[in-house]
Amino acid sequence: MFSAQQSLLNTFFASSFYYNARAVICLNRIEVIGVNDLPIVKKGDDLAKLIFMATQRQRTPIKNGDVIVITHVVTSRAEGNTVNLDDVVPSNFAQTIAKQLDKDPALVEVILRESKGIVRMGWGNLITETKHGFVCANSGVDQSNVPGERVVAPLPTNPDLTARKIRQKIKKIVGKDVAVIISDTHGRPLRDGEINVAVGVAGINPIRDRRGETDLFGYQLRAKRTAVADELASAAELIIGQAKEGIPAAIIRGYSYPKFEKTSAKMLIRKKEKDLFI
Repeated sequence: MFSAQQSLLNTFFASSFYYNARAVICLNRIEVIGVNDLPIVKKGDDLAKLIFMATQRQRTPIKNGDVIVITHVVTSRAEGNTVNLDDVVPSNFAQTIAKQLDKDPALVEVILRESKGIVRMGWGNLITETKHGFVCANSGVDQSNVPGERVVAPLPTNPDLTARKIRQKIKKIVGKDVAVIISDTHGRPLRDGEINVAVGVAGINPIRDRRGETDLFGYQLRAKRTAVADELASAAELIIGQAKEGIPAAIIRGYSYPKFEKTSAKMLIRKKEKDLFI
């Protein structure tokens, strides 16, 4: 009898330890949830409402503390910020660059219109500084996931404002406090491949300053400023994808992000005098 009771107790404690350990693991878990079955977004569509309805349908309702990452292409389409290349008359300068890079002159014209200037060019690549101050390929003008063979989507005119409007509308609809990130795909100096980065933010400080904290061995951190908005944008891209996935938005849940109201993705731009890559 004693042995049977002891066996039951051992099973109970083992089970309790398992669930306790599992709970601890859950506390350190971050989820990325794709927002599925959104319609093809067109000019005038209410993105906040569409995202809310989609999350309700798929039974992943928006919660307090969620980070909603949305691709710039879908926000530009909703804002009507698209360009039909057939309507563009390229300048002589655009035609000259297009010939050197073997690009469509009309596309080059749009890229130049969206830029402050050219940073680098060669091997078919055109690196510019956008009107917002981001340094990236083609001024962020995107040809993929835009309806129409000759239609392209520049970055939103004011990506931070776009993020703020979506955040405010979600709060009005759902009553939940969330952060919103508008993302775009960028390359990186001295690194191959592309990642998603934040070009617009609302409700989140895009940089977590950890200077002054200590590591496991008591060393005081002196240079740790983590670009959390970029990290979250990249994490979301693993679900959103770049091709025909059809998932233009994702929810990141479980990350305790640094909240901030007076925020901007421009906080992520390194000052030119400190940039050793340019």
